[in-house]
Amino acid sequence: MLQKQIRTSRAYLFISMHFWKLFSGTVFTLAILFSLFLWAHYDTEQSGFQFVYNFPIVTYNCSDIEFIIGIDGISICFLLLTSYVMLLCWMSAIYQKNSNTAFLVCLLLVEFFLILSFIIVDILFFYVFFESVLIPMFIIIGHWGSRDRKIRAAYYFFLYTLFGSLFMLFGILYIYSLAGTTDLFELLHESFSYEEQLSLWFCFFIPFAIKIPMFPFHIWLPEAHVEAPTIGSVILASLLLKLGSYGFLRFTIPLFPVACDYFSPLVYSLAIVSIIYASLVTIRQVDLKRIIAYSSIAHMNLIVLGLFSYTQEGLDGAIYLMIGHGVVSSGLFFCVGVLYDRYQSRMLQYYGGLASVMPYFSVFFFFFTLGNMGFPGTSNFVGELLILIGIFETNAIVMVFAATGIVFSAIYSIWLFNRIIFGPVKVESWMSEEDKLAKKIVEFHDVTEHEGEILLNLTIFMFGLGIHSGFITELTAGSVAQIIIYTSGNYFYYY
Repeated sequence: MLQKQIRTSRAYLFISMHFWKLFSGTVFTLAILFSLFLWAHYDTEQSGFQFVYNFPIVTYNCSDIEFIIGIDGISICFLLLTSYVMLLCWMSAIYQKNSNTAFLVCLLLVEFFLILSFIIVDILFFYVFFESVLIPMFIIIGHWGSRDRKIRAAYYFFLYTLFGSLFMLFGILYIYSLAGTTDLFELLHESFSYEEQLSLWFCFFIPFAIKIPMFPFHIWLPEAHVEAPTIGSVILASLLLKLGSYGFLRFTIPLFPVACDYFSPLVYSLAIVSIIYASLVTIRQVDLKRIIAYSSIAHMNLIVLGLFSYTQEGLDGAIYLMIGHGVVSSGLFFCVGVLYDRYQSRMLQYYGGLASVMPYFSVFFFFFTLGNMGFPGTSNFVGELLILIGIFETNAIVMVFAATGIVFSAIYSIWLFNRIIFGPVKVESWMSEEDKLAKKIVEFHDVTEHEGEILLNLTIFMFGLGIHSGFITELTAGSVAQIIIYTSGNYFYYY
């Protein structure tokens, strides 16, 4: 009887797991197809939002709270990135031993909240979905993390982001008390006083600066990356960090242009310090994930400089680098995951000479290294070039400091690639030559078919964006121009 119950339970778990694999795969596929449908039907000749839908939630005392969704060129870019990366994460998850129904449900929730964050046009509901992403990511890091410090890393991630978001909640409530609405369309035509803009700017700056992250709010990111599973690190670097820069682009800059201009020296200073500090720390790291995590801090703060350049080139470059960094960082973390799955270590000193035993992996890692250092022909190069042009129009001195981050990225990227790929294969010195050969054959096996599919997809996307830059710039041109119009219009209102 007991054996029959055990067999029944195992059969139920088997059927349930396969059902959720099929269901989640269908959802992720439909999400990317829907994103492609929106992209195909988006009219680039029109500026502003399209496919706008209003769902009234609360109507009280002539004040409305509406659930408003809308799509512009910027939203479509992040929808495509989110659906694409999450589909690749699902492809990776179904082959992992520790993935189960709960893990797939968490991935579905992450994509659901991210998509809503990128299409919502109401600051109150943006806050709700901005915070909701914390819950499944907290579970992914804390439960499926790789080491003993995963619980601490999960709380770092949760508490840092929650603390910053409380300021945004206070700012949203204050805006509602002033304007009687949280609708972004109406708030863009609202004239806040000079003192109100300065106060509200800080309420929105702190949570977005933590999410990016900027110095000195960066402590949580390396911890979360190191302890998170490979898929968790991919989602963190490629998607969640973009919520901060997207928040600056969508809300902070258009709503508080005078405050942005007033505090731009502060933003430039923090971003430059973050770029140089993170680059120098990256060179000193010995954990593969920490290296990529700190390099992500440097790239994200370069994006901040582009956003606060208030130029068409700078904003276009910032959006381009957000998408490009999402692809490149995903590829690098998937590569680290390939190594960790085989050797259960991310310590740099244990690796070397992989070119002779893992040639296909070495080629993929080489491509993503080129992307990380902004080599011409890759997606990051286009974004970094446009950002430097935009910053130069605003402040040439800031551009010089920003360019040092690109130089540092070449240094730590080449250094990392050289340490891992070239040199002798590191096996135990006490082994005989036959044992060393056997160890190489057994343990140093190259990428599998499904790993190769994921890495090849990201490689094609990275070079495709690097070669055909108009894919993003033409899509976002109207939306960026509209942001600049709102910014300049509100600026001249005060001056």
